[in-house]
Amino acid sequence: MDISHPLSAFTSPATARVLEVLAGTTRPLSGREIHRIAEQSSVASVWRILGRLSEQGVVTADHRGTAVYYTANRDHLAWPAIEALVRIRAELIARLTEAIGGWAIRPLHSSLFGSAARGDGDAKSDIDLLLVLPDSVEQNEAATWDDQVSRLRQAVHGWTGNDCQTFQVDRARLLEHVDARDPLVDAWLRDGIRLTGTPLTDLIGARLRLPVA
Repeated sequence: MDISHPLSAFTSPATARVLEVLAGTTRPLSGREIHRIAEQSSVASVWRILGRLSEQGVVTADHRGTAVYYTANRDHLAWPAIEALVRIRAELIARLTEAIGGWAIRPLHSSLFGSAARGDGDAKSDIDLLLVLPDSVEQNEAATWDDQVSRLRQAVHGWTGNDCQTFQVDRARLLEHVDARDPLVDAWLRDGIRLTGTPLTDLIGARLRLPVA
């Protein structure tokens, strides 16, 4: 599933973007405003989509002289389903947080990163997770940790249809990535959405302020 634009699994990408724009505000918008925000198709195609949605009652059209302003009809029976689809990424984040928060061995830090965090993926994009292992995992606990991660990957695939990739490091390895100026660290800090545990900046600490050699 396209986590960034989940409605596109059930309707055209252009219609999905129009609905997403209207779901994000209660302010009446003109067709040209919707076209500009949606960044999809032509103005004419957006008007056709709005006309069709208005005929179905999902969108309310307010005629003001020669102009028409559109709002989502949140009283429509279909609107709760549309709203739920628009909020799928937020639901994914909530489920990930709950699942990892319930682990027997919890990571020092967990976060969503990559396209799912940035909101620019597609239906084939992986769901990328950063997991910072606890400082000490006993040998007899390693199987429990691996089982937790495996079950989460399976759950994410069941929730979304997307593969789940986990980047697992301990604190020492994390700091090695920082010292090496690994571009991945920039991505984690810039795009990452913390799910559980200590903020990544706190784990890295003063290493962020070291000058480049």
